[in-house]
Amino acid sequence: MANENPTGRGVAERMTTVNQDDRDQAAVLGEILSIYPELITREELIRETTTSADFAEHDRIERAVRDLTASGLLHRRDDDLVLPTRAAVRLYILLDA
Repeated sequence: MANENPTGRGVAERMTTVNQDDRDQAAVLGEILSIYPELITREELIRETTTSADFAEHDRIERAVRDLTASGLLHRRDDDLVLPTRAAVRLYILLDA
């Protein structure tokens, strides 16, 4: 029988990556919503949410911004500002009530 998982990664490792992505997205969205209506650029966000100049840490934040934008929770403007959508702001208000 051929190997169905050519990467050699098991389900537990994939779930760990998914969980880390979820944590990163929650941290990024939380940071943006906590300062809203103040504005933040992508670069400022990276500086605020990482502890080093490590590429992997920066990449995690970039992926979180990309995925949150794709899911409709963030807007990323051409001038590099990252803004929460109205839906994200409304949910934040409701969960904080």
